[in-house]
Amino acid sequence: SRETIGDSLLRHIGIYGYRAGFIRRYVSWAPSPLEQIEMLEQLRVLWYGEKIHVAVAAEVPGTGVDTPEDLERVRAELR
Repeated sequence: SRETIGDSLLRHIGIYGYRAGFIRRYVSWAPSPLEQIEMLEQLRVLWYGEKIHVAVAAEVPGTGVDTPEDLERVRAELR
């Protein structure tokens, strides 16, 4: 549903930690249909019946670094 959810919006911070054995299983699974639509790799984990842990961050996160340009921006901020 695309209805308004309300005023309680939260920011997503993706921090993923997996054991090596789990990663070997994960890469053997085909991407799930929902993962392909949403472009969220954690949906594959749920699709195959595994669990993920979600928590609310106690603090606002720092600047995200997802691209080389982001890295340069953060380096400039730290100078």
